[in-house]
Amino acid sequence: MISTNPKAALSAVHLLASICLVLAGSSVGNAGDVRAGRAKALMCQACHGLDGLSKTPDAPNIAAQIEPYIVAQLQAYKSGERKNDAMSVVAPSLSDTDIEDLAAYFSAIEINVVKMPGG
Repeated sequence: MISTNPKAALSAVHLLASICLVLAGSSVGNAGDVRAGRAKALMCQACHGLDGLSKTPDAPNIAAQIEPYIVAQLQAYKSGERKNDAMSVVAPSLSDTDIEDLAAYFSAIEINVVKMPGG
């Protein structure tokens, strides 16, 4: 039965989204190797830095992103679903293991907030 109550519908959406995040984050069987990822990250350092912090205005910070997110984005670049000039050169050569290792490495980097704006 589908509810016409907006609050109930929103609660159902939040519950479904939470379940999806838990399931995506619990894919331990596909965890990559952090050490191998660090070695492979050398090819990423010109744009993203070895520390995962962007060195160019067009590259995002990828340090401390969750592992499943990094895997999904690299797979999207590899398949051509997501487009970027630099990533379209790099991503096609990545194996599934390379992607898992890079995701493990960049997600393992810890970020500390030193200053909050307006404070």
